[in-house]
Amino acid sequence: MKILYYGGQKSGKSRCAEAKTLELSTDTKPYYLATYNNSYHDEEMQERINQHQQQRTNKFISIEEPIKIGSLIKEKHSYLIDCMSMWILNTLDLEIEALFRELESLSHKDANIIFVLNDVSSGVIPLDKESRKFVDRSGVIGQKLAEICDEVYEVKLGLTSKLK
Repeated sequence: MKILYYGGQKSGKSRCAEAKTLELSTDTKPYYLATYNNSYHDEEMQERINQHQQQRTNKFISIEEPIKIGSLIKEKHSYLIDCMSMWILNTLDLEIEALFRELESLSHKDANIIFVLNDVSSGVIPLDKESRKFVDRSGVIGQKLAEICDEVYEVKLGLTSKLK
């Protein structure tokens, strides 16, 4: 099963996605695939990461991989990929077609994969080229994820609305 949780910052996406991942993985401990690349040495983001790590405690097997997520997915296991927005940021230098191929390969894996994606499309068009590229890619990657996922949920205020 492939599931997407989509929403704004601090909407409760990760918490909802974690609960669903644990629900789907009754036989084995699920994997938490963290995509954040802390090479920026951002203390505030590190604090967010610490909070996510405390939130999931020992319920998941943690894997940190900022780019090559598909190669880590094993058949018959459950994965939470948090978050696709960071993966998009980490892959801005790659051609968009490569990202689509990566997602297409994930869609064919016989595994439960729960994706988390930030909603960045409700604001103004960014002034700088890199930010526009990120926002545009977030939109088209979000569309691709919605296409390949069996279920799609929008999360606001910790509440989920099923879109698909």
